[in-house]
Amino acid sequence: MGNNYGYIRVSSTDQNEDRQLDAMHEIGISENNIYMDKQSGKDFERPQYKRLVKKLQPGDILYILSIDRLGRNYEEIQKQWRILTKESGVDICVIDMPLLDTRNGKDLMGTFIADLVLQILSFVAQNERENIRKRQAEGIAAAKARGVIFGRPTAVLPEDFEKIIKVWEKKQITISEALKQCNISESTFYRRLREYRLINNTKNRK
Repeated sequence: MGNNYGYIRVSSTDQNEDRQLDAMHEIGISENNIYMDKQSGKDFERPQYKRLVKKLQPGDILYILSIDRLGRNYEEIQKQWRILTKESGVDICVIDMPLLDTRNGKDLMGTFIADLVLQILSFVAQNERENIRKRQAEGIAAAKARGVIFGRPTAVLPEDFEKIIKVWEKKQITISEALKQCNISESTFYRRLREYRLINNTKNRK
């Protein structure tokens, strides 16, 4: 008999993992054998998932609540499933989908059904991810059309910015004092300084 492990994934620190944790506790998986990542399911570059895979041994059982908690990339889900079940000798149980339990149906028909269900569900998971991304892009485009501005607001320069530059260039004030008078960051100061010099150089050539 192998060990039982649980894997939990939520897309960000804002999502709640309680439902997945409750499912693992109901099965009786110890807290030490539950691994959780809080990041996107677009790939498997996740620290806790990697730790879990290194821990798994032949005969172990890996529980996940639903296939999209494993990942949302169709090809990657298929690849990881094959690595775990075929190469590592680990059984996988998808709690919300009893047909995806590799302990059952070890015969040809059972394997065929499980593979078919896996393909369908992993396709649905990726399709949902792409739909979410599409809706986000449409939402951003609509917001921009209404005049919503994304990103950090543009820093407003003081009216005497040119004077501050000249005083700073003459080393009459330090960069810290110049930043304080302008009320901007150092990177913004140098960026605006380049813009100022470029405009002046263009004017002088005319």
